[in-house]
Amino acid sequence: MSEPTFPPLPMRRTALLDPPAEYALLREQGSGISRIALWGGNTPWLVTRHEDARAVLADPRFSSENHREGFPGLQPTPPPLTPGQLFAMDPPDHTRLRRMLIPDFTFRRAEELRPFIQQLTDRLIDDLVAKGPTADLVENFTLPLPLLVVCELLGVPYADREFIHHQAAAFATVTDGPEAMRAGWGALFGYLMELLAAKTAEPGDDLLSRLATERVATGEATAAEAAGLAVMLLIAGHETTASMLSLGVVTLLSHPTQLDALRADPELVPGAVEELLRYLAIVHIGIRRIATEDVEIGGVTVRAGEGVVVSLQAANRDPRAFADPDTFDITRDTQHHVTFSHGLHNCLGQSLARVEIQIALPTLFSRLPDLRLTAPTEVDAHEGRAVHGVRALPVTW
Repeated sequence: MSEPTFPPLPMRRTALLDPPAEYALLREQGSGISRIALWGGNTPWLVTRHEDARAVLADPRFSSENHREGFPGLQPTPPPLTPGQLFAMDPPDHTRLRRMLIPDFTFRRAEELRPFIQQLTDRLIDDLVAKGPTADLVENFTLPLPLLVVCELLGVPYADREFIHHQAAAFATVTDGPEAMRAGWGALFGYLMELLAAKTAEPGDDLLSRLATERVATGEATAAEAAGLAVMLLIAGHETTASMLSLGVVTLLSHPTQLDALRADPELVPGAVEELLRYLAIVHIGIRRIATEDVEIGGVTVRAGEGVVVSLQAANRDPRAFADPDTFDITRDTQHHVTFSHGLHNCLGQSLARVEIQIALPTLFSRLPDLRLTAPTEVDAHEGRAVHGVRALPVTW
């Protein structure tokens, strides 16, 4: 009798703005929880329905520790294990380290940064206009803006942006093997260990300095933990928002009626950003967990030691949670989308990301009202990245 075959992960997108078609098929068959294939015969469960996704993400019986035997890693060799990787930690260490970062990532702190983010946005668009009337929007706007913001927040020199982005991209590429991931993370870790030492000697008004003087100096955290936290923030703090901005531009240009409504009524901006977050769900690979005991999810018993992959893309397009989910509608209620995950691992920087998108996209379309893609059918998506995005976005105005 032949062995059963399961669909492989990652699955390829055939449309820039939509999840892989297989997700909808898997979500609508049976329980919506099915086996998928990773390397070497590893066959974790794939969760595709919204209710089940929230249940798994909020359940402490599903561990984030990616070095547990059976964890659904994307490669046979686990990624580098270094301190400060909140996404790969469970309480109590996760709780201890995350608590150190919360003051810098509250809703209030994000709102306080609005004038600064608006200033950066205006300056980048001024530069676009001066160079115009054509440009690569990724190189000149959607990537620099979040990178400038996170560098300012952390106290990292923006002059090192090319090095930072290159190493972050290496870490986020899941098809180049564990060596590339290790090299990317290791280079950033070494860089931030040196910067942390410099901040210890001469602290400034930034997050890295506060970690050095208020956490490491007091023994609440090690220098390696502080540097690891900074690496995580530096990678997650620009890659995801940059992708959201780029794909947000494409989405709005692809839906001109929605864009016109947004231009006409600024009060629609917050809801439009939430709909973009739901509709695009840029975490391409999914969120991975491993059961520490037997757990029933959606009528399926996940045994202790079995891996689970939660597809945020599939959950955000679940018709049980969102009416007509494949339609982009900036007026819909999207308050329960899972783009920022759910439970204790919900995205720390979500308030900051929301503010950046709420400012960047309306300002861009206001300043450049005739903005358009130079080759709408030729936008080149990243392949093999943990975060869905585009390599370049040629535009004119």
